[in-house]
Amino acid sequence: MKSFSASNRLSTRRKQQHSQNYFLSLILPAYKQEKSIVKNLKRLIKELDLIRYDYEIIVVIDGEVDKTFQKLKKAKLAKVKIIFYKNNRGKAYAIRMGMSKAKGDYVMFMDAGMEINPNGISMLLEHMEWYEADIIVGSKRHPASLVHYNWQRKILSFGYYYFVKFLFGIKVRDTQAGIKIFKKEVLQKVLPRLVEKRFAGDLEMLVVAKTLGFERIYEAPIKLNYNFSELSSASTWRGIWGIFLDTLAIFYRKNILGYYKKSHKKIIEPSNFKNK
Repeated sequence: MKSFSASNRLSTRRKQQHSQNYFLSLILPAYKQEKSIVKNLKRLIKELDLIRYDYEIIVVIDGEVDKTFQKLKKAKLAKVKIIFYKNNRGKAYAIRMGMSKAKGDYVMFMDAGMEINPNGISMLLEHMEWYEADIIVGSKRHPASLVHYNWQRKILSFGYYYFVKFLFGIKVRDTQAGIKIFKKEVLQKVLPRLVEKRFAGDLEMLVVAKTLGFERIYEAPIKLNYNFSELSSASTWRGIWGIFLDTLAIFYRKNILGYYKKSHKKIIEPSNFKNK
């Protein structure tokens, strides 16, 4: 009888959750996306219009390197806000800037290139509610994921998972796939502590959340089709080396300095920051 009562309460709580009118903020960091940004946003809007939440999309243009800003401004897409600054500062910085301006109960980010199929957004949101999660991580290594990328990258992903597990004890099997959802109250604690600007920002968010006691971090499946550059590319090896160094820096800040245990300054806006 007790078991039935507990099950009843859980069912009631979930029904109450599903009846709430949550608002979703989706952050889209964009760098050199002038050729595809409008088309990709229209595809994204089409998917978001099917979910049961109202939403906003915050596009953060990470540096004046092409005509991404002009293309977006001309398109005048509904529910799309644009953040723009002149100098490139890195993907992790762009995501943090967007998150600092988000008003959603759930705050999500994904890569602008649409390598991850946006059709899966609704599934990640359902995972968020079903698990009553603090964070949902889109994962290439989830058994239900459909992933197409080369075998060298699969080996690197596998090795990095064990490296991260050894350093931080994080149980999720993929910290780097470019799609995650956070409860707003989690971000309010996590954002003032973040430092990473480029390579390991995804990991830093999870490490800080775990350090602050947010343990309800779960994985959800994604569909990913990514044509990575060859490992012989010098820029690719620089990226891999950058991730390795930034991961060690996160370990140093967490375990040696104790940096993440206290709140720090809010993200500093660039002097040429624009919010449209």
